[in-house]
Amino acid sequence: MQTSNSDQHISQSETVLILDFGSQYAQLIARRVREAGVYSILVRPNAPVAELMAHKPIGIILSGGPSSVSDAGAPRCDPAIFDLGIPILGICYGMQLTSQMMGAKVEGAPTREYGRANLEVRDSSGLLMGVPTNSTVWMSHGDQVLELPKGFQVLASTPTCPFAAVGDSKRKIFGVQFHPEVTHTPHGMDIIRNFLFRSCGCHGNWRMSDFVTAESDRIRERVGSARVLCGLSGGVDSSVVAALLAKAIGRQLVCIFVDNGLLRKNERALVESTFRDHFDVDLRVVDASKEFLGDLDGITDPQEKRRLIGHRFIDVFREAAKTIDGDVKFLAQGTLYPDVIESGHGHAGTAANIKLHHNVGGLPADLGFELIEPLRHLFKDEVRTLGEVLGLPAHIVWRHPFPGPGLAVRCLGAVSEPQLRILRDCDEILLEEIVAADLYRKTDQVFAVLLPVRSVGVMGDGRTYDSVVALRAVTTQDFMTADWARLPYDVLATISSRLINEVKGVNRVVYDISSKPPATIEWE
Repeated sequence: MQTSNSDQHISQSETVLILDFGSQYAQLIARRVREAGVYSILVRPNAPVAELMAHKPIGIILSGGPSSVSDAGAPRCDPAIFDLGIPILGICYGMQLTSQMMGAKVEGAPTREYGRANLEVRDSSGLLMGVPTNSTVWMSHGDQVLELPKGFQVLASTPTCPFAAVGDSKRKIFGVQFHPEVTHTPHGMDIIRNFLFRSCGCHGNWRMSDFVTAESDRIRERVGSARVLCGLSGGVDSSVVAALLAKAIGRQLVCIFVDNGLLRKNERALVESTFRDHFDVDLRVVDASKEFLGDLDGITDPQEKRRLIGHRFIDVFREAAKTIDGDVKFLAQGTLYPDVIESGHGHAGTAANIKLHHNVGGLPADLGFELIEPLRHLFKDEVRTLGEVLGLPAHIVWRHPFPGPGLAVRCLGAVSEPQLRILRDCDEILLEEIVAADLYRKTDQVFAVLLPVRSVGVMGDGRTYDSVVALRAVTTQDFMTADWARLPYDVLATISSRLINEVKGVNRVVYDISSKPPATIEWE
């Protein structure tokens, strides 16, 4: 993997490398390490030692993975990493691979072990310091180490796994058969911290304030006197990018906010007051609502909606960029680390290319700008922390996600101005009540959906035949999976009553209790 300028700048602090063997928990390992105050990055598992050492790692973690070490073509690491003298922690597959490559025997277990297991600690002097003698861990493996490499000692075991945690304290090479990074292992963070601070000698100096200083310096050095464009949506990611660039280069930054007519109520005014007044940003607002709504006239297919909106946005953005004075060379985007990883651009690992994210590969090459992606090494929670450090208001930093196509994908079927009015009013009331009930920070995404059906109702002495609104509220850690939020009945009752009584055209409210999977979070 080529080391970017951003990598080199960040890696001046303590860095732990995570060799990603395709585990569903690989990103979680990286997050846990960063939560401990140590910078971490995911790298491809077969990277040669020279490439790994370019990051000047203070420690290396080998992740789990879906393969068996005995499979033909199973991913392997450069064996030279075990001779570097750098502390190593193998997790699940990483432990099995470490053991096998160091001469031990690994075979399939009689039965695959998945779920909670009781861990009995035998040596609590190092890796397992602070872990109770009997505690719970989370297992997920089919292979098992049958004998230990030379120099290794048993640190802990379970009733079905005699070598649940092992280590060579002299060489500082350790392995755990369970997953310390998941919440189902209550003392998992203790184990990770012991590895980082006791074995690797980390000081925990990864701080967001340091990131602001380092990244601002890097941006100024790269940009010089040129101008930078930023497509500002009002969402968390683009807002944090804009605030960071404003701090780094001031009025060299030009933000373009496209009003597509599909925004929430008062969204445009919120963005203008935040960035034009508070941050003194050169903000250009383009009202293209007529063009967007014209494109969507009569369109009911969700994917066609997204395609038309995406194409129109690029056209509007390109035309707006032509009006900017000065040497405009760069385009800033809010690409996050999970976007990079999931799009297959972060490293050539073993996980499938899950999706092509719009911030990573979806923009046309002929826009003619060099990309600046200052958040591409951060997770979402770190981006929110960065926003707070930069002084963004809480209502921006902690905003729930809003889809790129806006209300077009929350207005099922054809989109029209009257339907958008209904949906905006419903959305405003819904969020008002969620905030009033102190539930906004306890949920991760809350919104209303206007259904393409009519419902018979009774209001006063007359019958009505009006719209149905669905409410959606979910809780999630990573938005890859989500559960429906158990909102209190009295809160739902208040929301329903207000929607039906205050929004003309609505006479029925339903609540979506579907989880992801099998449902998605958005309806379209």
